[in-house]
Amino acid sequence: MSGYVLAIDQGTTSTRAIVFDGDMHVAGKGQKEFTQIYPRSGWVEHDPDEIWDSVVSTVNMALRDAGITARDVAALGITNQRETVVVWERETGRPIQNAIVWQDRRTASYCDNLKRQDLERLFTKKTGLLLDPYFSGTKLSWMLANVKGARARAARGDLCFGTIDTFLIWRLTGGKSFVTDATNASRTLMYNIAENSWDEDLLDILRVPAAMLPEVKDCAADFGTVDAGIFGAAIPILGVAGDQQAATIGQACFAPGMLKSTYGTGCFALLNTGADMVRSKNRLLTTIAYRLNGETTYALEGSIFIAGAAVQWLRDGLGIIGSAAETNALAEKADPTQEVYLVPAFTGLGAPHWDAKARGAIFGLTRNTGPAEFSRAALEAVCYQTRDLLDAMQKDWKNSGDDTVLRVDGGMVASDWTMQRLADLLDAPVDRPVILETTALGAAWLAGSRAGVWPDRDGFSARWKRDRRFEPDMDEKVRTTKLKGWKSAVRRTLSEG
Repeated sequence: MSGYVLAIDQGTTSTRAIVFDGDMHVAGKGQKEFTQIYPRSGWVEHDPDEIWDSVVSTVNMALRDAGITARDVAALGITNQRETVVVWERETGRPIQNAIVWQDRRTASYCDNLKRQDLERLFTKKTGLLLDPYFSGTKLSWMLANVKGARARAARGDLCFGTIDTFLIWRLTGGKSFVTDATNASRTLMYNIAENSWDEDLLDILRVPAAMLPEVKDCAADFGTVDAGIFGAAIPILGVAGDQQAATIGQACFAPGMLKSTYGTGCFALLNTGADMVRSKNRLLTTIAYRLNGETTYALEGSIFIAGAAVQWLRDGLGIIGSAAETNALAEKADPTQEVYLVPAFTGLGAPHWDAKARGAIFGLTRNTGPAEFSRAALEAVCYQTRDLLDAMQKDWKNSGDDTVLRVDGGMVASDWTMQRLADLLDAPVDRPVILETTALGAAWLAGSRAGVWPDRDGFSARWKRDRRFEPDMDEKVRTTKLKGWKSAVRRTLSEG
């Protein structure tokens, strides 16, 4: 059997398809952006049909780029933007309205109302999540309440709910498979992560009929077969995981205590806690890292809303740089005597603060502060926020020791300066892998290993290769002073600070 494995990476702003060969090297790629829809302030939507079209076109691009056909593909893996909600008609497959994206804040007042009823503890106990518009459940509840006739149709079993993976699998299989995986289910506010099942109590609170929910499978499982008419041959769908969990798998973070962080528009850090479902006391999320062969591995997750977006702000908002790549050289030139702190709370602060009302601020400006100092502050903000997450994780989990090594991926990791400063401020080594396509690689490994054409977990871990390790090289007094300044800046930025 061919060793080619296809991965669909359906992201927030674009869809990518990547063909990996039998040696797990990238053989072909396709990418296409799609429309971001903003009906009102704080609302974000996607057209599910446009996402579907982008998937079909990028897969065809990747196959052409690799010089192969669908007949050469042994298996398909899917990874996706998490928490985004699609509802469609069971009979026709037509969405009843645009998808509501994870970034959407329209259910903020609904979440506040649930909190006033003292329900957040119940949701957190069962799902590991907080009551925030970020997650799927309140978005689905809003859709059922605001699309005419939707709740009655859902109760009759006429409507299907899914995150993006479920919607794509439904379309790819011609409506034959109505499924999701445990990682995507764990982000919905409706899935009990201890019992690994949809939770009736939470469904009742959110007024969501169980009839519209998909079957939940392991991350490596039989999710159905792609209809041969779509790409020219039938392809088994054998792996599915939400994007951050797929990146965790792609980084081979299979052992408890292993930690990965992805640096894109935002930043998401996941710490593998093994079979230990750690209940965070520091406002981190408890989530499913992956479920394989019926065994669930858990993680602590910290979400940073603004990472690379801070650099985009320097470019597009302030116009003080022409391209993101300039920040690396500028940061190196920054005046070391100036301690400028940027707290990038442009859309509030994520973990461990979860302060939606906080707004961005800059501290330490002088007459000599310029583009170099702003660049350094933007890059350091990512490092400081990661340190906050690591501190919270170490407080939450007794087995998280001082020998942590952080595996990193995402666009920002190309900056050597940023990765060195990250190691310095974490006081821990930072490993950058050879293959940076870790999200797609994780989905591909799930499918390829299930198909028997790629190595098992141990074999995959053994083939993970490091491009470079960044060792901490900062004086402890300097680190302590800088971290103290950061904590002061955050404290003054919090809405109740």
